[in-house]
Amino acid sequence: MDNDTTSWMQITSGQGPDECCWVVARLVEQVLKEALDNGYRARVLETVAGSKYDLFKSALIAIEGKGTSPFIRKWQGTVQWIGKSTFRPKHKRKNWFVGIAFHQLPKSTEINSNDLKFDRMRSSGPGGQHANKTETAIRVTHVPTGLAAVAQEERSQHLNRKLALSRLYERLNQEKKSTEMKQQKERWSNHGSLERGNPIRVYEGQRFKLKSSSF
Repeated sequence: MDNDTTSWMQITSGQGPDECCWVVARLVEQVLKEALDNGYRARVLETVAGSKYDLFKSALIAIEGKGTSPFIRKWQGTVQWIGKSTFRPKHKRKNWFVGIAFHQLPKSTEINSNDLKFDRMRSSGPGGQHANKTETAIRVTHVPTGLAAVAQEERSQHLNRKLALSRLYERLNQEKKSTEMKQQKERWSNHGSLERGNPIRVYEGQRFKLKSSSF
């Protein structure tokens, strides 16, 4: 990624509560500031609102510029926030986790839109009140190769469409390079599997101060 590139950064609260959604919103602010400080262009493409004002269940940010690999390495992974909940003051939990993943932006010249087939589906998430009752999941199929990708974790059909297309683009690239099948699986295809250990960054307090970083 040494040349001028565009990548999508996906920040997700997974299945986390309001506290995790608050962390996502704070991270959006941090990412935009840090990208600008490092000479990159960053803009928010879309957010999925949380249950309260200024909370995000997830956010999709475009990172643009030359040599973005170091920036991506500093952010990709799990982020931990240590702090007392302002939504549930009596709650004992003080450790909250969100996930950050990057997706390569498909180039319009590399995929013929006439070769793509989009299907809407009902998301197959947890049961009960968390089950998705609407068709927000998206499956995109590259007809000439039969390769397909699915995105269902977001409540926004528009955002799932973007993520599915990005995943298909990655699979087509992997197929072209004859990589192993396991490398074709999108690591963030299921936000419910958010890794809690080995955070790449740790923030603490209501002022969201960076406590430690792997870089």
